[in-house]
Amino acid sequence: MPRTIWSGAISFGLVTVPINVVSATEDHSIRFHQYHLEDMGRVRTRKFCELEDREVTSAEIGKGYEVVRETKGHPAQIVPISDEDLSNLPLPTAKAIEIEAFVPAEDVDPIQIGEGYYLQASGQVAAKPYRLLVEALGRSEKVAIAKYAWSGRERLGMLRVRGDALVLHSMRWPDEIRNPAEVLPPETQVSEQEIEGALALMESMTVEDLEELDAHDEYTEAMAQIIEAKREHAPLPEAPEPEEPAQVLDLMAALNASVEKARESRGEHAREAEVHELAKPTRKTPAKKAAKKQPAKKTTAKKTATKKTSSRKPRTA
Repeated sequence: MPRTIWSGAISFGLVTVPINVVSATEDHSIRFHQYHLEDMGRVRTRKFCELEDREVTSAEIGKGYEVVRETKGHPAQIVPISDEDLSNLPLPTAKAIEIEAFVPAEDVDPIQIGEGYYLQASGQVAAKPYRLLVEALGRSEKVAIAKYAWSGRERLGMLRVRGDALVLHSMRWPDEIRNPAEVLPPETQVSEQEIEGALALMESMTVEDLEELDAHDEYTEAMAQIIEAKREHAPLPEAPEPEEPAQVLDLMAALNASVEKARESRGEHAREAEVHELAKPTRKTPAKKAAKKQPAKKTTAKKTATKKTSSRKPRTA
């Protein structure tokens, strides 16, 4: 069982759900220490007081905020902040995860969503309101937007259901998201045939469930092989030759070749992979031709309206 990171309660109107917060993920990355190459002695970071020029212990270290910077002849002005000060912040979110609103899940931009944590019901008294919130969120297909205070700052969060458990995702505030217009490429046009080709490639690479995707951390596996080889004084595994990125001169040819490659990788029989034959759209009779056949009725060509993404943002205050 992972350790408890934070304890408090979910505030849902007048309903309170005592909870413990535990990490929902594990990090399996290989981590390195720093060593002195001459004798392989461990290199460590030590904390020194710049005024006394000596190493200090953890018990001697506290937090502080610099309200006036140090200048020539004038020392910095520091306001000390203790752990007790932080635990007694005049905020309703200091002890609780305050649900502010409920929104459709598709209204939340994934770029705002951060680390996930499981919320564990704290004791028998929390079991019923916990289950109530799980059932309500599950049936509504909505997520809860909440505020809470951790690590010296108030945060925005999203509560959702995973299985029968509540998950809290940290979220970035709307003003922390940069405008994507800064990274857009120069204005260009793609043909309808090229779009159909891209859709055909997507279809050939589609899986029914993420469980079908053979996704694993090849970097960590390769690093483990190197560490084991060096430990056993064995030859290092050979690195594969990196593939040179191909320059796309003919976009349609590249799409056709990609569709064929995707089919072969899934064990499908090789066959003609011309994209324009794979994804023929259903075309409506042009308005002019319909007008010739039925002069009494004028047919207007319909255009498919692009569904706008809801611009509604979670209420943060």
